[in-house]
Amino acid sequence: MAIPNIQKLSYAELVELQSRVNGLIDQRRSEEQAKIREMAAELAAGAGFSLEEVVANGEAGKRGTRKGVKVALKYRNPKDPSQTWTGRGRQPRWLVAELEKGKKREAFLIQ
Repeated sequence: MAIPNIQKLSYAELVELQSRVNGLIDQRRSEEQAKIREMAAELAAGAGFSLEEVVANGEAGKRGTRKGVKVALKYRNPKDPSQTWTGRGRQPRWLVAELEKGKKREAFLIQ
């Protein structure tokens, strides 16, 4: 394949060349994706699955699927029972203040 000497091209010619190259890249990308999708579908069918089943099941094991899971409360402020903490993340201000006064964290455990 002969590669043109792009050093001698004008700005307009370079822009046109870039446009043509980008168009070809998009076209080839679509062709490659379709080819790979077809090969994957054949492989899945050979194992008795549809491609959609394989892709959907693969996403179930992704990280972050536990988002929104409730965690049990471990600590409660005796002065204001509405203030609680699970023991995860930053310590709440009320607990930090009590710990600075010399109290132990265990004193705030929910029984």
